[in-house]
Amino acid sequence: MEKRSRIERLFAAIIARRWLVVGFWALLVPGAAWLALQIPSDGAIDRLVVEADPDVVRTREFQKVFPEGRQIVLLFEPAGDPFAPTALRELAAVEDAVGKVKGVVTFSGLSLFRRREADLAAEGYAERYRTFALGTPLFRKQGLVGDHHVSMAVTFEAPSSHERDATLVEIDRVLAGVEHPTLGKLRRVGQPYVEQWLETETRSATVRYFPLFGAFVVILVLALYRSWRALLAILLTLGVTVVIAVGLGHLFGFSLTIVSELVPLVVLVTATSTLVYLHSRYIQQPEGVDLDQHHVFSLANKALPVTASIIAAMLGFAALAVSQIRPIREMGVWTATGLAISWLTAFTLFPALQKIFKAPTRQGTTAAGRAYVRLADALPHFTYRFRFLILAIGTVIATAGGFALFGLPGVISPMRMEVDAIEYIDESLPLRADMMAYEKAIAGLAAVRIWVKTEDGAVVEPATLQALDRLTTAVGAEPGVSSVIGPTTLLRLRRYVAGQGDALPDDPEAFAATTSDLEQLLLTEKELRGFIDLKTLGQAQLMVVTKRGDAASFEALRGRLDALWKAEQARSPALAKASATVVGESILQAKISEHLVPTLTESFGLTAALIFLTFLVVFRSGAARVMAMVPSVFAILATFLVMRLTGIPLNVATILIATTVLGTTENDQVHFFHHYQEAKKEGASAEKALLHTLHVSGHAIIYATLINASGFLALAFSNLPPMRQFGIVTSIAFAFSMIADFTALPAALWLVMREKPDAAKLEKR
Repeated sequence: MEKRSRIERLFAAIIARRWLVVGFWALLVPGAAWLALQIPSDGAIDRLVVEADPDVVRTREFQKVFPEGRQIVLLFEPAGDPFAPTALRELAAVEDAVGKVKGVVTFSGLSLFRRREADLAAEGYAERYRTFALGTPLFRKQGLVGDHHVSMAVTFEAPSSHERDATLVEIDRVLAGVEHPTLGKLRRVGQPYVEQWLETETRSATVRYFPLFGAFVVILVLALYRSWRALLAILLTLGVTVVIAVGLGHLFGFSLTIVSELVPLVVLVTATSTLVYLHSRYIQQPEGVDLDQHHVFSLANKALPVTASIIAAMLGFAALAVSQIRPIREMGVWTATGLAISWLTAFTLFPALQKIFKAPTRQGTTAAGRAYVRLADALPHFTYRFRFLILAIGTVIATAGGFALFGLPGVISPMRMEVDAIEYIDESLPLRADMMAYEKAIAGLAAVRIWVKTEDGAVVEPATLQALDRLTTAVGAEPGVSSVIGPTTLLRLRRYVAGQGDALPDDPEAFAATTSDLEQLLLTEKELRGFIDLKTLGQAQLMVVTKRGDAASFEALRGRLDALWKAEQARSPALAKASATVVGESILQAKISEHLVPTLTESFGLTAALIFLTFLVVFRSGAARVMAMVPSVFAILATFLVMRLTGIPLNVATILIATTVLGTTENDQVHFFHHYQEAKKEGASAEKALLHTLHVSGHAIIYATLINASGFLALAFSNLPPMRQFGIVTSIAFAFSMIADFTALPAALWLVMREKPDAAKLEKR
C-alpha cells in the first residue's frame, strides 16, 4: 500500500471521525442562529460618512447643540382651488388628526391663521386665508402654499429607528382615517420615510434572494451530479457555513447595512463554488481505485488550490478595511471571516457528510461530458492559432473599460458617482415619485445649516438678531436657495399673524422693541428653541433649503455662504466676536462620494497586491503569477465598460465590484494554474498541460461561474437599485472572466511559454 502524505492522513482521520465532526458543527449552529437573528438593521445612507472627516466632526458637534428632530412633509395636490372652503376644512381635519399623535407637532400656513381666526365656518374665512397665505413670500418659499399644492410640516422626536417607525405607522394610520377628496393626492415626503424604506429593504433582502439562490443550487447540483445525497451534503454544509458566518457579525458588533447585506450572499456563493470544486474532483473516481482512497486523494489534490484561493479571497475582502467608510470596512472584515469559516467546513464537515450520505462518484462520461471533452480538446489549437487576435481584442476592451472608469482628460469624464439616498429608491415606487414631485414643487430637498457661535447671551441682543436677519435675507436671495429659516423668520411670522406685516423694523430702537420678549418666547415656543440655544443664548442656526447636489456644488454653496457671512460680519459690530460654520447632513451625504473613490482605488490596488503575493507563494512560475490575474482584471474593466454604456453609475454597492470580482474569480485561475503546473512537473508539453488542466478543472470552472453569476443575479430581484445593479453587472463580470479563462489565458500562455502545439498533432491537422 502506497504511503500516505501527512495531509492525506489528516483527511483520512477526519473521514474516520465523521460523526464527531458533524456533532461539533451541529453544536455551534443553534447559538450562531440566535446571534444572527440579533443583528440590528441600519440602512441609513448617512451611516456611510467618515466619522473622522472635519465636516462630520463639525456636524456632530452642531447636532449636540441643535438636535435635528425627525421631519416629514405631507403634500396635497388638489385638482381645484387649494383655498376652497372644503379644501381648508379637510386640511384642518388632517392637521388636527396628525397633531394628536404622541410627540408630533404640525405646522402650516393654516395652523398659523387659525391662531388669529379659529372658526373655519365663518363667512369669508377662505378668502381671508387666501389673502393671508399669499400676502407674504414666507409661506410660498417654505412650500406651505402654491398655485397647485398645499403642505404641512410634521416634526417629532424619535431617537431610535423603532420609535421612528412606530410614529410613522401611527401617522399613516390616522391619515387613513381622514377623508380628503378635495385636497386630492397625498404625497409623503421626508428622510424618515426614506430611512424606513431602506432599512426594511435591507432586512428583507436576504429573505428574498436566499430562496432563489437555494433553488438554483438544488437544480444545478441535481443536474451536474444527479444525486440527492450529494445535494444534501452540499446544502447542509452551506447552511452551517452561512449561519455561523452571519452570527459572527453580532459578536463583532456589526449591523446589517445597505452594504453588509452582501456578506451572506458572498459567503454563500464562494462556499458553493468551493464545494463544487471539491465534489467535481471527488466524482472523478478512476476505475479500480478504492472509493475511500480516492476520497482522501481528491481532498488532498484540491487542498492547495482551494486553500490558496480562499486565502486570496479573504485577503481581497480584508483589503476593504482600508476604507474610511465604516459599513464597507465592516463588510470586508465580516466577509473575510465568513470565508475562513467556509474553508473549515469545506475540509471537515463536507467530506464527513459525503461519507455519511455515501455520495456517489461517476465513472464514464455523460453526453454533456463528451461534448465538453471535444471542446477542451479543440481549445489548445484554437487559442494558439488566434492568440494574437484574442489578446488584441481583450486589450482593446480592457483599455476602453479603463477609460470608461477613469475618463480621458478633455475627451471622457470619469464615471459618475451616485450617493443621493433618493437615487437608491426604485423609480417605480410611490415614495420616489413623492420625493421628486415635492422637489419639483418646492425646488429643494437638501438642507444645510449656518451655525453661528458668539458670546453667551449675545444671540438675543437686538443688534445680533438684526444682523442675523440681514444675513437670512441675503442668503435667501442666493441662486439655488429656495428658503432660509432662522430665529428672525419666526419673529416675522409672529408679526405677520398679528397683522403687522412680515418685515421687521430697520430702525434699531424699533427692532429692539419688537424683539424685547424673545427670551420669554424661547420658554413657550418650541420651534424657536430649534434655532437659538436656550442654555447659553450664545449660539444660533439658520436652515438653508436648497437643491440636491454633489460635493462640488455644496462646496460652492459653502463658499458663497461664507462670503455673505464675512460681508455681514464686517458691517455689523455685533458679530465681531462671532463665528459661522456651514454644516449639515446634506453636505455629509454629498461627500460620501469623495471617500468612495479611494475605497475603489485603494482597496482594489491592495486586493490585487495581496492576491499576487498569494500567487507568488503558490506558483513558482513567474509567468503564472502575472497571468493568473489576467482574466479577472479583464472581466473587471470590461464590466466597467458595460456600466458606462448602459448608464449604470458607481454607488455604494457597485463601487465594490472590482474587489468582489477579483476576490472571487481568482479561484478559477488558482485551480487552472495548479493543474497546469501539476502536469508540467511530470514533463508534459504546454499542449498536454493545457489539456490536463481543461479536463480536470474546466468543468468545475464552468460550474463555479454558473454558481457565482446566478448567485449574484438573484440580487436582480432586489427593490434597491444599487443592489440590483450590483447583481447584474457582477454576474456579467463572472461571465467575462470565464470567457477569458478559456481564451485569453491559454493564448497568453502560448506567447509567454514560447511553445507550440505538439508536432504530431499539428501534422494531423
